[in-house]
Amino acid sequence: MTSHAVTSQETVSRPEAWEWHLLGLINPVVVIAGNLLGGPCVAAGVVYMLGIGPVLDVVLGTSDCRKRPSRDSGQPFEVMLLAHALLQLLAVGTLLLLAASKPPVWTVAVAAVSTGINSGASGLIVAHELGHRRKKSLSWWIAQLNLISVLYLHFTTEHNRTHHKHVATAADPATARYGESVWWFVARTVPGQFLDAWRLHAARGHSPITNPVARGAACEVLLVVSIAAFLGPIPALAFLIQAASAVFLLEYINYLRHYGLQRDVGSRQTPAHSWQSENRWSRWTLLELTRHPAHHLEAGKPFWKLQPYENAPELPSGYYGCFWVALIPPLWRRLIHPRMPSTNTLVVDQEVR
Repeated sequence: MTSHAVTSQETVSRPEAWEWHLLGLINPVVVIAGNLLGGPCVAAGVVYMLGIGPVLDVVLGTSDCRKRPSRDSGQPFEVMLLAHALLQLLAVGTLLLLAASKPPVWTVAVAAVSTGINSGASGLIVAHELGHRRKKSLSWWIAQLNLISVLYLHFTTEHNRTHHKHVATAADPATARYGESVWWFVARTVPGQFLDAWRLHAARGHSPITNPVARGAACEVLLVVSIAAFLGPIPALAFLIQAASAVFLLEYINYLRHYGLQRDVGSRQTPAHSWQSENRWSRWTLLELTRHPAHHLEAGKPFWKLQPYENAPELPSGYYGCFWVALIPPLWRRLIHPRMPSTNTLVVDQEVR
């Protein structure tokens, strides 16, 4: 009897197999294959991520890893990050090749959206994780490479210096307000984050010419112009659609992570100021991005060491499962508002969009 109890306890405390996270590499492979095959196959990434993904998020349910310790070795996960970064760039490359081959316009448009969804997952998740590493390190430069591929170089500055400091306050442009639709949030936060990053550097004495945000924007314009000059206007347009799709997906995730959660500027941040989800499919394929309270309270920890908080607010599903619901504001509010923490100080907009 005692032996059986010990064995059960050892089973509970055994770390989750890291191999489950390899499932996240399916999407970039699907997108690359679709771009290379052309025709209807270019829609494979959209169908997989936004069609099959939400179903798997619900069907696979939630995990119970609360008593499991983090892995001591992060080597498999470090390799995984590099694989995501490489495959995302390859996906963008195959999109440009496809667009340059002059296929039907609808094929280019669908392929661009499909590739952008992958860029928002594989590319920006890597950029988010590696953007927290030491500045100018190899990891940091890989993050910048992924960011320029979606024309969002200012993200690291704004995310690290403003979002982590002012999350869930009115001072954070990346926090969705109570009652705000995802559509209005994206329209507000994209220019808001850019201007915030600009102001951060300006406050440190940078002129409009030396401001890193301005230089980053100049590099992004040069990249698009170069694509247009060497490959043509259609590949350049495909690249822009890809980038816009990636940014929308990133900001949709930002919308979910702090929707309606508020605290006073200067007050202590707690697990109640970030939404989390333990849905397996989102956890495994998005590299623990759904354990967001832990990321904010322990930003120095790599993603594979993050653990869920018992008292953090829980999303009704993972990021996939919430996607289509969040696009319909009345349905989203009906689903999420009853889950708002009772201790949360709600700031309700007078005009709900």
